[in-house]
Amino acid sequence: MRGVLVVLIASALAIPVVEAGAVSAEETGPSVSADAPVIEPSRADRIDALLASLRTETDPDTADEIENDILGLWLESDSDTIDVLMQWTLKAMEQKQYPRALDFLDRIILLDPAYIEGWNKRATVYFLLDDYGKSIGDIGKVLELEPRHFGALSGLGIIMRAIGDDERAKAAFRAALDIDPHLQNIRDELDDLEATTSGQDI
Repeated sequence: MRGVLVVLIASALAIPVVEAGAVSAEETGPSVSADAPVIEPSRADRIDALLASLRTETDPDTADEIENDILGLWLESDSDTIDVLMQWTLKAMEQKQYPRALDFLDRIILLDPAYIEGWNKRATVYFLLDDYGKSIGDIGKVLELEPRHFGALSGLGIIMRAIGDDERAKAAFRAALDIDPHLQNIRDELDDLEATTSGQDI
């Protein structure tokens, strides 16, 4: 089950096309220069669009790509210092040097408390250290900043199931799947949990 939390780890702008000659110059107003800069969508807009498409995507491979794009955008920061610290964090986690990873993550969170992945990665490390209380606390901060974080919701469900809170586990799993229906591991967790608890309320 730990692997789910560890791993858990855009629609284009529509521009109306007008046929040539269909509208006069007076009707259209001043022409727009061909050299006018193209306004790129913000990171938040890209995440919004990707999350929307994730819910309706039917191809599993495309869904995987969308998930990875979203996770990559969440990982981005606007700070070179945080980017370097996060690289060190991920390397420390890979090497199972969890106290070292926590040290880096503490610094990241101090530098930018609004950076979602600082909290999310620290929640992951606490989970790996079996410190479920601190992990839940950090997951709560992630969901406060980004309620659609399907990785954090998945992790919350896994922790809730591990501590025997089946109802909250099911609620977290359902919330994660509502955002990302392609989380097969989480769907399997939910199906198994519902099967084992189906007769308990009778």
